[in-house]
Amino acid sequence: MSGVTFRVPTLMSKTNPTIAVVDDDASVGRAISRLLPSLGMNADTFTSGREFIEHIETMPSFLPDCVVLDVQMPGMNGLEVQELLVRGDKPLPVIFITAHDEIGVRERPLHAGAVTFLRKPFNDELLIKTHSMKLSSVARERSREGSLCGERSSNK
Repeated sequence: MSGVTFRVPTLMSKTNPTIAVVDDDASVGRAISRLLPSLGMNADTFTSGREFIEHIETMPSFLPDCVVLDVQMPGMNGLEVQELLVRGDKPLPVIFITAHDEIGVRERPLHAGAVTFLRKPFNDELLIKTHSMKLSSVARERSREGSLCGERSSNK
């Protein structure tokens, strides 16, 4: 990095925020999962949308603070994953990453609540800034809701 420092907000939890990285390109998942711990965040990587959804369904205690989600993946693509997350009782903030940035593809997920779209290859600093802003927002929201230790309400 070029000497730019971003202050990463802490959530109401004593543990570090967990970011789920879902991308079929293992090198992208590895790169992001190496970056996040240096910022005080945990990273869990998944190589497919189906693997991520199955993990959430079988491990209800797994609730990442944010999801970095590739748009184009074989099987269940990122848009389908987001749709399931939005319809479920565990809506999660989503940052989309894509090598194929098309305006028509952006509209649907942004309308459904995606935080942003980052075009691959993206700048680490932009990813850091996006995470920092979203995690600050999540922390403020949790403060207002009075949730303890970053727990999500299942009454959504």
